[in-house]
Amino acid sequence: MQTARVRTSLVAVTTAGALLVLPACSSSSKSASSSVNAGQAAAAAAASPSTSADRVKLAKTKFVLNASLAAGAAYQWIYKPFKAGTFKKGTKGRTAALIKGGLAGAFTYNRLKAALNDAKGDPTLSKATDALSGAVDNLKSLPSKIKGGNASDADVNQVNSVVDGFKSAGAANGLNVTNQVPAASQLTQMVNS
Repeated sequence: MQTARVRTSLVAVTTAGALLVLPACSSSSKSASSSVNAGQAAAAAAASPSTSADRVKLAKTKFVLNASLAAGAAYQWIYKPFKAGTFKKGTKGRTAALIKGGLAGAFTYNRLKAALNDAKGDPTLSKATDALSGAVDNLKSLPSKIKGGNASDADVNQVNSVVDGFKSAGAANGLNVTNQVPAASQLTQMVNS
């Protein structure tokens, strides 16, 4: 019985690790083409977000979609299990909750970065990006904290604060950002928008 439990845990951890590594490996071909366009990216960064070259098609729609998915993932797989005590040692279902929480942390960070890029592509939303950018960067270490079982109340509150910041930025621009819980399979599909 104990051997089966250890084997199941080992398979779950290995699968989760592979799912986190594979998307990173597939983006290496994108980085080669992005380094070629580094000069163009620098020129675009210097331009104001209202120029046609820097605008994002359907920026507000993409912002709402990405921010809503991030909010839903953070609530469903980080906030709720943490408040229920599922991340604590000795709790039944802890391993699965930590794996899902780690994936949700990476997904949340990824979708918030995408929402931030979408906001930069819209003249009205771009005004809120400075405050949100630093907050999103602070979430980068969240997935490893959750997977390691080291997430604290402050970490969970920080995620909620950042998500609330995106909701407020959307509301200030007439956009309704709500919690849209992604499917568990979407947590591993961190596709750049």
